[in-house]
Amino acid sequence: MSFYFHPDAETELSHAVAYYEELQKDLGLAFAQEIFDTIQRIIEFPEAWQPITTKSRRCLTNRFPFGVIYQIQEDAIVIIAVMHLHKEPNYWKNRK
Repeated sequence: MSFYFHPDAETELSHAVAYYEELQKDLGLAFAQEIFDTIQRIIEFPEAWQPITTKSRRCLTNRFPFGVIYQIQEDAIVIIAVMHLHKEPNYWKNRK
């Protein structure tokens, strides 16, 4: 199964990578790897995580305070948000 990012989720990922890279060299790379490891878990077991809306689910990362919000489509996983867990929890709900 393939995956793709909602444009806003891609922007969130880029900003978070840049933020962590500013904090410490290679921490941004470690964050990006953690997100892609999380996406791999989602691809392998797309229905393993509880729904948080009728169409969306959230899988938490292991090392960073982030969750990957996603939807299961017929032939792909759509990454709706790369959400910091201390942010407004429903900010992403209007994304199509």
